[in-house]
Amino acid sequence: MGGRRGFLASVGAALAAMAGGPGRGWARALVRRGPHPEPRPGITAERVLPPEALGGDADLIATFDKVRRLPGVMDGIRCHCGCADLPGFYSLLSCYEDAGMARHCQICQGEANLSARLHDAGRSLAEIREAIDARYG
Repeated sequence: MGGRRGFLASVGAALAAMAGGPGRGWARALVRRGPHPEPRPGITAERVLPPEALGGDADLIATFDKVRRLPGVMDGIRCHCGCADLPGFYSLLSCYEDAGMARHCQICQGEANLSARLHDAGRSLAEIREAIDARYG
């Protein structure tokens, strides 16, 4: 098939192939993959949004509390939602600071919850990164 009809058919097929399940949709294909950052020495959770900035959402407050408790771990994780490619974002920890984009992003929240659960189970940062990449990368 040539021409416009062929082009539209190939674009449609490519989009359908990329839409193969959670984390594999067309938006995921646009996200560049990169290395996990190294946690910055002395990093703290002082810039993570406080509970009163989260609108009373108990699940969201619990996730932000996990991030607040583990800033060194969260600072060593690359966020796979695409924000890692934006200016001013260093790590998953950045998603929970300032404007707090993690308030609305299921990927940021999922990565933080998985990281905290694995850390609490005694997993190393390398093992946490591997699990994050397997699930979200």
